[in-house]
Amino acid sequence: MHKKLSLVILLFFLAGISFAQERYTSNLFDDIRVETATYATKDGENLDMDIYLPQNDYEPERATIIYVHGGGFSGGERDGENVKSFCTRMANYGYVVASISYRLTRKGKPEGFGCDCPATDKLNTIYSASEDLQDAAFFLIENRHQYSINPQQIILSGSSAGAETVLYTAYQPPYCYGLDSGPVSFAGVIGMAGAVPDTTAIYDESAIPSLLFHGTDDNLVPYATAPHHYCDEDKAGYWIIHGSKTIAEKLDQLEIPYWLHTSCGAAHEINISPVEDYFDVIIEFCKQFAIEKDGDQRHTIIKGKQNAEKYPTYNYCSE
Repeated sequence: MHKKLSLVILLFFLAGISFAQERYTSNLFDDIRVETATYATKDGENLDMDIYLPQNDYEPERATIIYVHGGGFSGGERDGENVKSFCTRMANYGYVVASISYRLTRKGKPEGFGCDCPATDKLNTIYSASEDLQDAAFFLIENRHQYSINPQQIILSGSSAGAETVLYTAYQPPYCYGLDSGPVSFAGVIGMAGAVPDTTAIYDESAIPSLLFHGTDDNLVPYATAPHHYCDEDKAGYWIIHGSKTIAEKLDQLEIPYWLHTSCGAAHEINISPVEDYFDVIIEFCKQFAIEKDGDQRHTIIKGKQNAEKYPTYNYCSE
């Protein structure tokens, strides 16, 4: 009898080890519950998040992904079909996933977020979105026991305007959320066609593992360093920003793990296509780079024909 009991305990123990090894690398949870919560109220507007929670999961501290949608800071939704699909799929792998709404401060503005929008307004727009993202992270950390979240394993991800928001936020110094464990750094960041306004903000204490998807012929958010939207110098919206290639170069200097994923000749569609086309890359980055802290410095190149007349060309893109 004791031998049978010992065998059952051993089998449960081994099953637990196997399950832990598969978490974040395999589809383990088919039943996902979505809960909507208000994380802040600003300017009379409730800012909500949809939280995707794997059911029948008894892990007390789970890695978490916060997703920020795109839309030029004037549109987009936290619950668009492609967003819901991505968030559900990540939750299937054992992550808690939160897709957030944030203040769309360019909504209804005739100049939008393009060349007629003054550069100072662009910067203030990103500031506002970043503040909202920080508040969303604070809400999740405050409620970490309710949602079974590990505050040291929060990964930021975003597309286009959302990528600009998460990259700007990710490279700030560690935040103090009142935890006994001290300040919190984000575990990693995933930018899909994003950029930062200033690379000096990326330094030893602020840099974190980064997955950077970008097309070399992005007409809105430059792949390297160039004017936002490639605006002419005489335009109000002329503003030099630094895309994925420049960010990767800075991380390389700091010896911080990164994965630059270049699509040669691709334009701004890379702001959303990776959630389907390169889902396996996202899964590998989150587990190895962000959670296990065992990343390296990589550059994946998807070959394609570049537009040499409009955009800088790179020798590694030549077919």
